[in-house]
Amino acid sequence: MFVILTTKPEEFHTVMGEGVTSVESYDYIFYGRKRANFTIAELNGVDRITIIEDAPPHITNKVPSKLFESFETLEEAREELNTLTHYGSMDIELRLV
Repeated sequence: MFVILTTKPEEFHTVMGEGVTSVESYDYIFYGRKRANFTIAELNGVDRITIIEDAPPHITNKVPSKLFESFETLEEAREELNTLTHYGSMDIELRLV
């Protein structure tokens, strides 16, 4: 099962813990500025995904993995990421990192 995980610089980051394998990662560039990083990850027996706020007091959230939209294939996850991050003729780029 694949999911799309998000990290927003200076706001929060998603932890790639045990059972969470990063497959591909993309920087989301909006009008020339990096606004987020999206990682397509494969989950293997993971009940919760850890998200940590970057600002003090660095609150940690353990979100049930069932709350994340999941995809059977890597290609389905890529298609969804493309759909989520593009709108009309806006200056948006997904840059593979």
